[in-house]
Amino acid sequence: MANTRPDKLSVVVFSGEFGKVHYALVLASGAAAIDMPVTLFFTMEACRLLGKPTADGTPVWRVLPANQNQDGAADAGAMDDGFAQKNIATFEDLLTACASLGVRFIVCEMGLKAIGMSHDELRKDLNLEIAGVVTFFNDASRDGSVIFV
Repeated sequence: MANTRPDKLSVVVFSGEFGKVHYALVLASGAAAIDMPVTLFFTMEACRLLGKPTADGTPVWRVLPANQNQDGAADAGAMDDGFAQKNIATFEDLLTACASLGVRFIVCEMGLKAIGMSHDELRKDLNLEIAGVVTFFNDASRDGSVIFV
């Protein structure tokens, strides 16, 4: 049987729900692990999950609401801790994997403006490009998959 997988994965990460963004990272790291090029386009509330750590060094996403109540988790950090206890990759593990596997991170300039966030408020340990939908679509492949999360 011929390989029918897409030649590229392009993901619009729109939701601010921790569980959805976590799974977008699962998809991205999985695709990148099999040598599929991947672009993650963070926009609107999803941008908040890429914010700088708090003053005490806590990743900002940990203090955001869990939204999808996983096992009664009070916030995203508790939800992520629950994943770790079940041997599920954590949010930071997935971000690190994506970065090391060459996933392209684009943060939507319009999305940042819409939620009142500046690029200075984004974490600095990831290679985050600030761009728009034209950049995203020019990056996508005609034989690839575009997913909206």
